[in-house]
Amino acid sequence: MNITDHTLEKMDDPFGILEGERYEYYLFAQVDEDDELYSPEGMYIRVLYVVTETEQKIAGMFLHNRSDDSVLDFELEDDELDMIKDYCQKHLK
Repeated sequence: MNITDHTLEKMDDPFGILEGERYEYYLFAQVDEDDELYSPEGMYIRVLYVVTETEQKIAGMFLHNRSDDSVLDFELEDDELDMIKDYCQKHLK
């Protein structure tokens, strides 16, 4: 998997009940044709990312097909999860 681009948006917590700040990433990725996640239209990963005083972590993650926005029911491998977390940390505003 190769992350080619992303968008990032800070999420509002109007009631102030959640600890830390929440961000929503859309990571656009390319995968090899022999990968089970491959589709000709491509895919993206929606990541809910949390930043507190003591940690940064992925709070949720959803894989989507770009052609119809459907959610893909796949689990990512540990190295892919680490890559996504590192990418989010590196590209946080």
